[in-house]
Amino acid sequence: MSFRKLKLINPIIRAVTEAGYSKPTEIQSRVIPMILAGKDIIASAPTGSGKKAAFVLPTLQILKKSSPEHKKIRALIVAPTIETAANIEENFRLCCKYSSVVVVNISDNVSIDNGFNTLQTRVDVLITTPEKLLERLNRKLTDLSKLEILALYEADKLYVKNLLQDIKNIFKLFPKNVQTLFLGTEIPDYLKKISAKFQNNPCEIILNAGSELLNTIEQSVYFVETRDKPELLIDLFNNNSIKRLLVFTDTKHIANHLVEHLEIAGIRTAAIHAKLSQTERSDNLEGFINNSIKILVTTDIASKDFDIEELFDVVQYDLPEIPETYIRRIERAGKTGNKGTSVSFCTADEHSSLHNIQNLLGFTIPVTIFKNKL
Repeated sequence: MSFRKLKLINPIIRAVTEAGYSKPTEIQSRVIPMILAGKDIIASAPTGSGKKAAFVLPTLQILKKSSPEHKKIRALIVAPTIETAANIEENFRLCCKYSSVVVVNISDNVSIDNGFNTLQTRVDVLITTPEKLLERLNRKLTDLSKLEILALYEADKLYVKNLLQDIKNIFKLFPKNVQTLFLGTEIPDYLKKISAKFQNNPCEIILNAGSELLNTIEQSVYFVETRDKPELLIDLFNNNSIKRLLVFTDTKHIANHLVEHLEIAGIRTAAIHAKLSQTERSDNLEGFINNSIKILVTTDIASKDFDIEELFDVVQYDLPEIPETYIRRIERAGKTGNKGTSVSFCTADEHSSLHNIQNLLGFTIPVTIFKNKL
């Protein structure tokens, strides 16, 4: 299927084509027609499946079809983090290259100050986080009375406990006829129940948890003592034809300690976690992308906005307690269909987590026992 068959208009198709995309992904093929038809949707798909473009493209088309005289916000995009908001903004700007759609991002402290002046003029698309949006609403700086489209991106992350009340408060301010779009990597039952209060007979689109991607990923597990994890990681990096490694840890403390250990071993390493500034995180990610940094250590929360098309190797330094988190991590190894590898370290107290992960996968992952040579 081509983008043209999805009945997208020429300016959007031209922008998407110039960006290097020749055909829509599965989630885009299923979601775009429904949004263009004015339907509310609740959709889930794996990381790297094209969820952003699935709502960005039809949103642009809907906004371009009419040009009202008012200057108020027409589409509101709510993202869980500053990084996600920035990534969505980049997608909008890429796709609206030949459209006169005005996009503003006020998710961080810098852009919110600039946004105060920007929002005095016309704004078609506003991208923000729940906290920043409420800040503006409480100061009566944002008018949502003419809103046409609301998209909650990574809705499963937005509906965590500390953001739930924010989201409920925001919904009270929308016109009742707003088209609502909920997208995430997973849509748990509790989210469906909450969403039912705010959506009008939504179309549900659920793609399998990365089944096609998982088929392209070679998975393995090492049984290892906690104290030997750094040495195992160094051994894997030095004795395999690995160009880059994305390493997942449970905490920023473990991430920082591991970076120090790997740097001492002579491996260019950096970390990304919530305690680093936005500039530091962006610089470290850019270094990883251009291959000046060989190992990037991250936590799950900080990693969800990575957009690396040629990522081949993932290491789960700490096994997650939630099996679905394992799926989301290793999907990055097989992103865009690349043949990737995922290696998991499993200590004695993580065997139950491994068991739950294998139950979810439906097969047993090959195991090797690591013995430190020292």
